Amino acid sequence: MALLQAKPLRIVAGSRLIAGGTSLRSLSSITTSSWSYPPSASDVSNDEITRLSTSPRRPLTLADLLRHGRPPLTRDALLASANFTLSLLPARLACRIQALRNLPFIVVSNPHISQIYNNYLHSFTTLVPFQKRRISTAEEEKQFTEIMADLVQTHDNTIPVLARGFLECRKYISPAEVTAFLDEHLRARIGTRLIAQQHLALHHASLSENGELLTSRDKNVLSNYIGVIDTALKPARLIKVCEEFVAEICELKYGVRPRVVINGEPEATFAHIPVHVEYILTELLKNAFRATVEAGNEREPIEVTIASAPNMPSTNSIEQAVPELEKSPNSLGTGSQNDFQMSMGMHKGRPLGPGPMFEPLKSSAQSITIRIRDRGGGIPPEILSDIWSYSYSTFNSDELPVSDNGNVDALNAISGSGGHNASTIAGLGYGLPLGRAYAEYFGGGIDIQSLWGWGTDVYLTLQGVGKVQG
Repeated sequence: MALLQAKPLRIVAGSRLIAGGTSLRSLSSITTSSWSYPPSASDVSNDEITRLSTSPRRPLTLADLLRHGRPPLTRDALLASANFTLSLLPARLACRIQALRNLPFIVVSNPHISQIYNNYLHSFTTLVPFQKRRISTAEEEKQFTEIMADLVQTHDNTIPVLARGFLECRKYISPAEVTAFLDEHLRARIGTRLIAQQHLALHHASLSENGELLTSRDKNVLSNYIGVIDTALKPARLIKVCEEFVAEICELKYGVRPRVVINGEPEATFAHIPVHVEYILTELLKNAFRATVEAGNEREPIEVTIASAPNMPSTNSIEQAVPELEKSPNSLGTGSQNDFQMSMGMHKGRPLGPGPMFEPLKSSAQSITIRIRDRGGGIPPEILSDIWSYSYSTFNSDELPVSDNGNVDALNAISGSGGHNASTIAGLGYGLPLGRAYAEYFGGGIDIQSLWGWGTDVYLTLQGVGKVQG
């Protein structure tokens, strides 16, 4: 049964249910469970949400994002990218809707969390009609891309809005439940946004300003980007950008700015997603700057060491992933081998269609480790176990600045609209756990070694996608 539009409900004599003054028909057919979902203005089939949310899915890999090749794409490759995007997003949105419905009703009824719930319902109902048929023309692909751009923008502020909502509902849900929900939700959001943003980036890189398809002769040979992935990402350059941003915040708040010294292998490069690396580095440097200044050691430099690990066997390569599936169909997640191959645009290990749908990867994937060392006094042992909890912060949440639209300014940097929108050096404590989620999503991680009374070493490991041929 489709969800009803959100209207004030009241019970009147005779157990008749009135919504906004209008009687509902067939009251006997309405079960108690029908009203267990939060009200919404979106007309959506609950059966469709249930079906898609329980359908088999597998983890997203960086190879998935590279499978259509380097732009500008051909018309067939661009259509394949659109259909690949469309094949993944509705099920992912359905899972998020179901997860929000599983929260206590009083929590999801909070205006901020309810806003996110309705945003997901709106996106789901917008995309489902497209999924019923393949995108087969340039005009359909253009229309789909325009809609995708609007939906991505709709979800830009998901994290700060959720943060404010859970902060207001802290009496009704435990910190452990919040952490469990956010850990799953934000990790899923990383993949969902990447899928959408990759197609948007490929679309814009493949078309001219007047909408004409670019050819290989128009290709910018100097570009290192394949969609949102920089195939020659230089961590040292991003560290300097993030250092300048964090130093300005630090000087604004404390009147001083520690300096950063970069050593190790500053010329190292690898393939990764710059916006993810930028967010992680910004959060880690914010912590290091703040601790250093508050410990009175602002004259001591923050040391950043870059180390390029030896090349490791890659599981991001499609050619290698398929044989692994033949040994163990569930090695990359739930679903059969045929489901995996079809979702990858392959059949019996071969690409579907007239030609390859991706550029092959070499059999190595380089990883980069970045150590950030500060003299900030370390982390007190009694709170060390709490640093990975969402909403943990050493700042008083009641003193956090709130922008005109009701969002926490400190969290704007992770809203998807850019990494340099924050106006404070501390936020709601989402920095470390979300940074770890970004790092771990493609096989990396964050480890912390604290020497209480002296300082902290943070080790950020980022797994590259390998070296792209062509």
